[in-house]
Amino acid sequence: MKYIITSIFAVFLIAHVHAKPHNGIAPTFRAGFSEKDITPDIGMEQPGNYGKSHHKKFHDQCKVRAVVFDDGKKKVALVGVDLLFITRRVVEISRAEIESACGISGKDIMIGASHSHSSGPIAMSEPGDFDDADPLIKHLATNMSIVSDPGFIQYLQHQIVAAVVDANANLQDAKLAVGVGKEDKVAFNRRMRMKNGLTYTHPGVGNPDIIDYAGPIDPDVGTIGVWDLKDNLLGMVVNFACHATTNPDGISANWIGAMERTLRGVTGNAALPVVFMQGACGDITQVDNMAKHANPSAEEWWELVGGRVGAEAYKTMLLAKRGAGSDIPLDSRQKVWTVNRRIPTKEKVKKSLELVKQGPEKSGSVEWTFAKEILLLDALIKKRPKAEVEVQAIQVGPVAFVSNPAEYFVQFGLDIKKASHFPFTFIVELANGCVGYVPTEEAMGPNGGGYETRLTSYSNLEVSAGRQIANTGIELANQMTPGKVPSPPPPAAFKQAWGYGNVPPEHK
Repeated sequence: MKYIITSIFAVFLIAHVHAKPHNGIAPTFRAGFSEKDITPDIGMEQPGNYGKSHHKKFHDQCKVRAVVFDDGKKKVALVGVDLLFITRRVVEISRAEIESACGISGKDIMIGASHSHSSGPIAMSEPGDFDDADPLIKHLATNMSIVSDPGFIQYLQHQIVAAVVDANANLQDAKLAVGVGKEDKVAFNRRMRMKNGLTYTHPGVGNPDIIDYAGPIDPDVGTIGVWDLKDNLLGMVVNFACHATTNPDGISANWIGAMERTLRGVTGNAALPVVFMQGACGDITQVDNMAKHANPSAEEWWELVGGRVGAEAYKTMLLAKRGAGSDIPLDSRQKVWTVNRRIPTKEKVKKSLELVKQGPEKSGSVEWTFAKEILLLDALIKKRPKAEVEVQAIQVGPVAFVSNPAEYFVQFGLDIKKASHFPFTFIVELANGCVGYVPTEEAMGPNGGGYETRLTSYSNLEVSAGRQIANTGIELANQMTPGKVPSPPPPAAFKQAWGYGNVPPEHK
């Protein structure tokens, strides 16, 4: 079975990666890519909701995609994972094993999940969270909620490590180009201002009580292209903000798979590595609640979102000037701290217990689900009253990747971009851990509300958490010095106008 890891292969990986610099001399800029399979098995749990669901079909492959950059002084790694989210424990184990295997420091490795709702089984809790809880809580956590598959998690960790280790072994002298395209037709803010003064999430197309969107989108398609010194395309990195909820029929990387297919098609490289890092999309999906037409099918949506983002990334890459050598410095910053959770009142816990005991048939499925979540949160707080949060900034030349571990509201991402002094700033959510939805202060205010603000075992950080994360990301990014943005050479000095065209109109 593919989820069983052998120590023999691990030894091979460690021996395989300690490659010497090209010609014995450390180059000024090198890059290496790799991808590994993490497709779950049919029958495994499908995450993305608060209850049980299982995979019944296969649509397209789920992967870990990694790139390692080396400027001769420092190495950094970006890892994109086709997964709903990544837990802190998986990140810490993977980083430690990568550092042991190939020497890249854990603080220089960013591991971000694509937020695919059609991917492998990973739970919202960490191992041991409910070991000391009473039987009812254990039942709710194990039998009524998504749980991680231990074999899959072990396989996931192994494949993350293998991808980075192989990318490091694939390092070669390289050129790099960075650009930002615009795609504003496939992603929409799903939170709507209503006539009653509140904000609802997905109130429904045609709802007469909708006034307008409650927030912006981020149309930026952040794009990095990497070539060898003979101008062969080695791989790409793409950053865009949209929930991966197109959910085609079966196991899937979601629209990220269609994006990869598009880029492989237009470049003519059927094995092109495309590392995707999800943007700040806590309130952004492919669903337009003010649409004038019926929604497309899931398959059409998969292709529409992925195809347009991929096409825009390709257009952007064609216009970007390539640079090499010392103009592409690498750097990184990291801060880890704990954030308080919002604590449910005793009355809320008591009422939730009553609803759970009544069962979903009597109390209602929605009410029962969120009552269950309050009980799980109450138990979680006894084990982990605070949540560990990591914000990381990784520099690759003129671009800063700024991470957060949340389903992060897009406004925060826009705020970070505006305050960053880098020419290009790419926000990466659900990276290096997961703390659930982190809404803006406005969303938690008197005119706020909606799904993302609900108190659950998954989403529960204090109201100031989003601003804490944004301020930290800005601070870390601005501690680093941006590399130069390559630009084409200036035109030659003017000599004379074109002889074919320097004439007045001729009528006769």
